[in-house]
Amino acid sequence: MSKLIYLAGGCFWGCQKYFDLTKGVLSTEVGYANGPTANPTYEQVKREHTGHAETVKVEYDPAVIPLETLLKKYFAVIDPTAVNHQGEDFGVQYRTGIYYVNDEDEPVARACLGELAKKYDKPLAVELKPLENYYPAEEYHQKYLEKNPNGYCHIHFD
Repeated sequence: MSKLIYLAGGCFWGCQKYFDLTKGVLSTEVGYANGPTANPTYEQVKREHTGHAETVKVEYDPAVIPLETLLKKYFAVIDPTAVNHQGEDFGVQYRTGIYYVNDEDEPVARACLGELAKKYDKPLAVELKPLENYYPAEEYHQKYLEKNPNGYCHIHFD
């Protein structure tokens, strides 16, 4: 039985590739989450500041990778104290967030954030909210770094 979680970690290109390489992740899709505009385009999100976060929809097998482990991997590739940016990308669309669709995931994520907070002197900037809405990004954004291996990414793959 698979589960879904939506993770915003800055630019969604690298986050998608990172999760695609994670054992137990069954599928990913990039899109725009938790903004007030229905069916936004990339240009709207980027230029019109629609309030959406670039987000990766992650379908995973909790028997292979429990949510706690998936979130630890997520925390390893973001700066959880950065407000509205990751790497060289700045703007509200590049904020970090954990958006859950299953209510039982909220206390798990909250506990993981509590443990993470102990490692930092600054407050965490990672949102923890239920998923309000999600719209898939345009096809050219899906698996972008597979199509464009030299594309920009704040995550370093070795």
